[in-house]
Amino acid sequence: MWRIVEYINDLHQAIDRQSRAEVGEVLEQLVEYTMSHFAFEEDLQEQAGYPFHHAHKKVHELFCRKIEDFQYRFELGEDVSRHLLTTLRAWLINHIKRDDADYAETVKVALAASLKPRPKSFFARLFG
Repeated sequence: MWRIVEYINDLHQAIDRQSRAEVGEVLEQLVEYTMSHFAFEEDLQEQAGYPFHHAHKKVHELFCRKIEDFQYRFELGEDVSRHLLTTLRAWLINHIKRDDADYAETVKVALAASLKPRPKSFFARLFG
């Protein structure tokens, strides 16, 4: 989550400096980050048994397409920086604080269950 905040700050600075090159760098890093972060998050949800992980994955796919569209329009020469900034802020507030919070409890429960000591097997008790 904090990476998104960093990208928002970096993008804001690039806009202030009117640096098209910096906006392009932020976009490139954002595409790479979202792909890897979402894959990690989706795997975590699936392992934890989060019942809505398919729907959550669809939301991620839509966001990735939106970011890729920004990148495409940027490469065509369009100034997408302010619209991208607004989109990232909305994503941070709406998705991360609401949607990601929904699966956090499921992950906590699954993690706690995986860390719970298991009773020793028959052979472990027998042979020590």
